[in-house]
Amino acid sequence: MSEIHLAAQVVNEVKKAVVGKDEIVSKAFLAILARGHILLEDIPGVGKTTMAIAFSKALGLSCRRVQFTPDVMPSDLTGFSLYDKATGKMEYQPGALLCNLFLADELNRATSRTQSALLEAMEEGRVTVDGVSHPVPDPFLVIATQNPAGASGTQLLPDSQLDRFALRLSMGYPSPRDELELLQRKLRGDPMEAVSQVAGSGELSQLRAQTEQVFVHEEVLSYILQLVQATRSHPGLAQGASPRAGISLTALCRASAFLHGRDYVVPDDVRYIWADAIAHRLVLPAGSALDAQRAVQIAAEVLRSVRPPRVR
Repeated sequence: MSEIHLAAQVVNEVKKAVVGKDEIVSKAFLAILARGHILLEDIPGVGKTTMAIAFSKALGLSCRRVQFTPDVMPSDLTGFSLYDKATGKMEYQPGALLCNLFLADELNRATSRTQSALLEAMEEGRVTVDGVSHPVPDPFLVIATQNPAGASGTQLLPDSQLDRFALRLSMGYPSPRDELELLQRKLRGDPMEAVSQVAGSGELSQLRAQTEQVFVHEEVLSYILQLVQATRSHPGLAQGASPRAGISLTALCRASAFLHGRDYVVPDDVRYIWADAIAHRLVLPAGSALDAQRAVQIAAEVLRSVRPPRVR
């Protein structure tokens, strides 16, 4: 089976559980191929958790889910040391992060200290407890959900953490037709039972390795760099995209090219994923309304301001 066919199978399996959100599913898979993490921001009940669990099932990944509340502690995620009376030593007890796919449900309901416990695992692939580092399994992926800012009991994620998410996606309400299909599927049983495993961690590693072989021309790299730098001089922003954002965007463009059956990136790959990869990293000036849509609008303005290179 070709890698492209396998990738398409994974996406199709997830679509069995997620109705009418084909583009969101495809973009989420881009982040997985690009070794990135995903932030799903939306109101409760639109299928964020369902999509995350469906991906873990289709890819055969060990999955742990934590429902974040103010009383969740950092040690619940990273683990802790426990005295073993038999050996007379402190033994490490793994936390919830020691899995392939960690589902952080309603992350912005936790305290800042608990939110920050994710940072080392997301960036460096390890957790440190009592001065000892423990690697997370490979592959490792965080899919976090959060309710919109201002919802009851929520607080904003720190900028440093937002910058570690490759994509921020919003599922939104289904159309009336899709919602009817969802109800009909529920009447027939649990849609998740229709999702089958079509790959394992080894196959995912192969897909990622193939994605990393996609060619990026110097002109396309220059286009990405111009876009990222344009955010830093935009008058409506206090802080633009970081170098990490450019690296992540390039990886996502490679994944987009791969899923479209190409071994090279074109400017349309950049335009396709730009807003989802960049808007959540943009910081509005102090005193501005906390409106994610405004950041999306600015990202669109930047995209229009930079001419893409011609593909020859």
